[in-house]
Amino acid sequence: MGNPGDTQLMKLVDGVAGFVLEDVPHLTDYLPDLPTYPNPLQDNPAYSVVKQYFVNLDDTVTQKIVVHKDSPRGVHFRRAGPRQRVYFGSDEVHACIVTCGGLCPGLNTVIREIVCGLYHMYGVRRILGIDGGYRGFYAKNTVTLTPKVVNDIHKRGGTILGTSRGGYVTSKIVDSIQDRGINQVYIIGGDGTQKGAAVIFEEIRRRGLKVAVAGIPKTIDNDIPVIDKSFGFDTAVEEAQRTINAAHVEAESIENGIGLVKLMGRYSGFIAMYATLASRDVDCCLIPESPFYLEGSGGLYEYIKKRLKENGHMVIVVAEGAGQDLLSESLQSMNVQDASGNKLLQDVGLWLSQRIREHFSKKKIPVNLKYIDPTYMIRAIPSIASDNVYCTLLAHSTVHGAMAGYTGFTVGPVNGRHAYIPFNRINEKQNKVVITDRMWARLLSSTNQPSFLNPRDIAEAKKEQQPATALLSGENCKDKRSMTEDNPCMS
Repeated sequence: MGNPGDTQLMKLVDGVAGFVLEDVPHLTDYLPDLPTYPNPLQDNPAYSVVKQYFVNLDDTVTQKIVVHKDSPRGVHFRRAGPRQRVYFGSDEVHACIVTCGGLCPGLNTVIREIVCGLYHMYGVRRILGIDGGYRGFYAKNTVTLTPKVVNDIHKRGGTILGTSRGGYVTSKIVDSIQDRGINQVYIIGGDGTQKGAAVIFEEIRRRGLKVAVAGIPKTIDNDIPVIDKSFGFDTAVEEAQRTINAAHVEAESIENGIGLVKLMGRYSGFIAMYATLASRDVDCCLIPESPFYLEGSGGLYEYIKKRLKENGHMVIVVAEGAGQDLLSESLQSMNVQDASGNKLLQDVGLWLSQRIREHFSKKKIPVNLKYIDPTYMIRAIPSIASDNVYCTLLAHSTVHGAMAGYTGFTVGPVNGRHAYIPFNRINEKQNKVVITDRMWARLLSSTNQPSFLNPRDIAEAKKEQQPATALLSGENCKDKRSMTEDNPCMS
């Protein structure tokens, strides 16, 4: 069994003025004599009006766009898009698509657009759907996918291919790919799934197979680094508004009403933060990146009492990963993981609602608290218009990359331009809200909540010098090379 935590070797290209291209693997790296073919897009009438059909081979996308005049050019990624020559003939391609991990709005849109992109842009006719996640490669039937089969699926939530956690056995998966004659593998999933995809790519390369492995990063929490944001995030924030609105209506309709909403965010509080900022009805937002406490001066209880006295009601939004240290102190700590290796979190929303009720009951202050957990409702809905467009661009960029012979890569927007990114770059860490960033300051200004941080916590956060996320300011940068003495990090 392969280890999904393994990472591929970096493929680096140095240039002038501190330019570094973190390139993705290509089939010709280990199969140097592959034939090429003219790209069918040059004869596609839909593209006849396009000024420039193909991406220049030297086009790159910079990871950091805010620089000083003397800054090195820094890390770049290969720009996504169609190439003039492709490494697969249309009749040669036998593609498969698999979805893994939890549900997320937009999954069906990505599936649809991969199928339609292969079919209409490149004339591919053999496309399989792998049923039920990674284990479907060796334990379940496949589904034949055509534009007719996937025509309406973007209007539905979930994934028509089914999904699962776990079931990852590298040798069995690659054996199945080889036995079926599959030569393009499209893998849609989160960080654990992409780690698995990296190991599949390494095994395929070890066997010397002409198989392109391409990943499309999926996480509703928006916790994948490097890329600007993940698909389904906009939909999640939009749907969260309905829940927050319901909690606000409940809270303001009764004396000392408290609406408590738990939103997704295992390790990253982006959904809670953006939903709070968009709503303007939230009085307090609690996220995993910002510790909070209940008792004493400046604590949550004191703030709740203050808001109830001022407004007669309040709304609290809490991300599912917030306050887990407090739960561990008051409840028996459980180190249990799901099949994907994610720690099973305790229900902070339920725990917090109980603690608030108990505290104010002891203080003889009547409160009416309504707790709402919309997690599975949000995960299961179809994507909104902006996410549908985004999913289309992701799918088409991935198809262009695989047809051009790139492999062992994932795709996503970096500063607004789609790029091909090595698997290890999106697997090396998680994208998190930076609580010393302006966006978190904007939230604190909007809610007027205390930061719950003492000066030592703030100093520690600043010491980390963690870069701001791309979603916030286009600076989600982790330049390994620039952290050496020879290449000081761009400031």
